[in-house]
Amino acid sequence: MARWSAKTSAELIETLGQLQNYEVEFDGNVFQVEVHMLENTDRYVHVGLTVDDGVLPWAIVPASDSFICPKPPAS
Repeated sequence: MARWSAKTSAELIETLGQLQNYEVEFDGNVFQVEVHMLENTDRYVHVGLTVDDGVLPWAIVPASDSFICPKPPAS
């Protein structure tokens, strides 16, 4: 979450034109991560993340969270 929420709204829009799907290793376990843009409004970008270890039942209902990144005010 920290990696993605540190990006600017412009970076998120550019990067999340397509679903981002990758694996990370943490404490010797491999986790599947999906990041996608939920909303792109005039005021903010809403991003969703899901994480699972590929083992049932968490692969069916992964842990998920989202955050909102405000866009800079229009000049």
